[in-house]
Order: sequence, then structure tokens, then C-alpha cells
Amino acid sequence: MSNLRVLGVVTARGGSKGIPRKNVRDLCGRPLICHTIDTANKSKLLSRSIISTDDTEIAEIAKKCGGEVPFMRPKELAQDESTSIEVIQNVIETLKKEGEKYDYVMILQPTSPLRTAEDIDGCIAVAQKTNADSVMSMKEADDFSAKKMKKIVDGKIEPYFEDEGKESSRRQDLEKAYKRNCAIYLTKTNLILKGDLFGNNSQAYIMPEERSVDINQPVDFELAEFWLKKNKEKNEKI
Repeated sequence: MSNLRVLGVVTARGGSKGIPRKNVRDLCGRPLICHTIDTANKSKLLSRSIISTDDTEIAEIAKKCGGEVPFMRPKELAQDESTSIEVIQNVIETLKKEGEKYDYVMILQPTSPLRTAEDIDGCIAVAQKTNADSVMSMKEADDFSAKKMKKIVDGKIEPYFEDEGKESSRRQDLEKAYKRNCAIYLTKTNLILKGDLFGNNSQAYIMPEERSVDINQPVDFELAEFWLKKNKEKNEKI
């Protein structure tokens, strides 16, 4: 069991423009945000998890799903230009006034509904083991390599980073590349207060493709629904 005090914050503002009312849109019979709340509540290592929102409807739905909304997010921190760092700094300072302090804060965006409680606890375990400044959930960037990145100059294909050679690089010969999948951001509290989400020692927690869907476009809901059903079927067979 981790002795770290870790606060989970589900960030869910009401003014999503890409997909209006995205955080409460239905996904497999439940509002999107409820999937993340369920997962956070199942974590064994989160000390507490709360929802940060400026929207009363989101707050009420979150509460019905078992989420805790101890205070509403200030409207000035729910604008298009508002950053996650600013939002989390406000949460930390507000809770500090109530006598609560945490070693790390974990940002959990509702747009990653496929992460599991094991993923959350896995990230905290990495932090516990390595004393990392941050732990970020990552996924393998399939069939991607700097060798395959090109630029086009006057219609001619030229290497962007390095020359690929006389023939296309074989997939099995490429060095693996990874990218953040946006599911979990775990950072030391003191770094967040300094405006730093990553720090100097940012450790990776690798997640598979089937748990790495990040909903930004309407079609992503269809992909998330596919994997939710697929994962449910898989778990029922175990």
C-alpha cells in the first residue's frame, strides 16, 4: 500500500466547443464523466478524488454517479484559454485552506473513459518506487518513427529528421516511439504550484491501445463504445 497522499481531480468544464456537452454525453448508457468517476472510486491508492467543474448540471450528474464536488470551479478558470495547471493550483490552494495537503495530484480527464483503477494505482506505484516528479500514461505510437517523418519542398519529398535510405524502413527495424495518451497525469504538488506539470524526472506508465482512447471528435465516441463492449466481453469470459 502506498503511503503517498494522492489527490485525484476529474476536470470537467461545461463549455466544450468541439463536442457540445461532451462530459455528460451518453456512452454505453451512462454519462461520459461517470466512467471516470467509477474508475477513480475503485482505486485503492487514491487518498481522495473530487470533480472540478463550473457547470451545475455536470456537478449534479457527477454526484449521482458517486462523485464528490466539494466546491465549484471559478468561472474565470473555465474559459477556453484556461489551463489545467491553473485549475489544479486552485484546487490545491482551496483544499489547503481546509487543512488538506497532498504529495501528488492526479489529473483524470473524462475524455479517457477506458483507463482502469489498476492503471491509476499502477501510476501511483511507479511514483512510490521512483520518487518521480511526474508519471504520465503513455501508449506506443504504432508504426511511427522519426525516419518516416518527411517534409515536402516544392513537391519533392525530403527527410525531416534523418535519411531513410534507399528503401522504406521495415516496421520491425524501427525504434519504438511513444506518446502521452492523456488518460493519467500524476505530478508532485509542489511542482504544480510552480506551474510545472512534468518536472525533470517524468516516468512512463504504458497502457495498451484498447484503454487509450482520448475522445476529442464525435467518431471517438464510437471507438470508445467499441472498446468498452469488447473489454466487457473479455472480462466476462475470464
